[in-house]
Amino acid sequence: MTRCTFAHVDLAALQANFRAISEFLSQQTGPGQKTPGIIAVVKANAYGHGAPAAAVALQEAGATMLAVADIEEAIVLRNAGVTAEILIFGALGVSDVAGVFEYRLTPTISTPGAGRSLQAAAAKRGVRLRCHLKIDTGMNRLGLRYDNIHHTLPELVASANLDIAAVYTHFATADDAAYPLFNTQRERFNDVLGRLPGFGIHPELIHAANSAATLRDSRVWFDLVRPGLLMYGVVSPPLASTIPLQPVMSLRSRVVAVKGIRQGETVGYGAHWTAPKPGRIAVVPAGYADGLDLRLAGRGSVLIRGRRSPIVGAVNMDMITVDVADAQVETGDEVVIIGDQGAERIEVREIAAAIGTNPWEVLCRIGTRIERIYQERRGARRLTAPEHW
Repeated sequence: MTRCTFAHVDLAALQANFRAISEFLSQQTGPGQKTPGIIAVVKANAYGHGAPAAAVALQEAGATMLAVADIEEAIVLRNAGVTAEILIFGALGVSDVAGVFEYRLTPTISTPGAGRSLQAAAAKRGVRLRCHLKIDTGMNRLGLRYDNIHHTLPELVASANLDIAAVYTHFATADDAAYPLFNTQRERFNDVLGRLPGFGIHPELIHAANSAATLRDSRVWFDLVRPGLLMYGVVSPPLASTIPLQPVMSLRSRVVAVKGIRQGETVGYGAHWTAPKPGRIAVVPAGYADGLDLRLAGRGSVLIRGRRSPIVGAVNMDMITVDVADAQVETGDEVVIIGDQGAERIEVREIAAAIGTNPWEVLCRIGTRIERIYQERRGARRLTAPEHW
């Protein structure tokens, strides 16, 4: 027996999106310029899609570099058979360093301490370690401060066992055209790049553009771009795109019960919804333990028989209730939480807007007990990522 709530992940669509982004970059690159490559971002379990399956599919589509948040995420990919270069975005602790060498990973140097730890570990093993250097140009999270590199870079340059193969930064407001920080960060990063040769740093690669920056400004494409959300078929709001993207994931369930309700009766915890007239309620076995936000009550809808049915009452741990007073709904009917049914569609961006969050959160919160069914050219296979890899 399996739960009737599952996520359908179309790996062929993911591969098509990767190729569509690559084609977009090629078409928009000027004469005599090199088309930037792609770092395929699969952190946070590939934005909830299942990192092992997504990473393998992207590698098959031509991705030569993947990016994750930490070493643990990278190990899952290596165990799944990923052989492409894997970049670690996050900070490294002293206890993490051994995994960089054991699993052939590319770490980010974002603090002087990380540089020292990696240098010591590489020297101990008698190897030269390929690294990316992150510059903080205004995000104020990880990275060497753009205005302090005269203090931090000399020690790194003197580290004989570190090969600074790439330099990058990350934009804080790429999806907000009205905020001036994006251009400020771009100018700061360009200034740092111009100063690097004076420190003896000549990186092979430069990258800066996340999904939003990739769509917004070709000046920050450099050698590589880093699409995340875009690869999964979702455009960062409020931006728009002409790239022919396909949604990769849908979230579906089944009606497990339909019951009548009288006018004036309430539904669910807290009795927050009162039936305005005699009607019917459908029960769907998906709740906040599966990643559905509590704020969907009274704001969101699902699709049943090609029609929108509003979510009423509280979102429970394991189920939701929807108002089907005006629909001919029966037990066993398919329910679409994300995706399309007939001519109707509920997109991740719509859900995010309804509850006041962003699409990243909606996707990443889809729970681990939700089974992922992967659709490939060879057919569908049922699999819960990542434990079964």
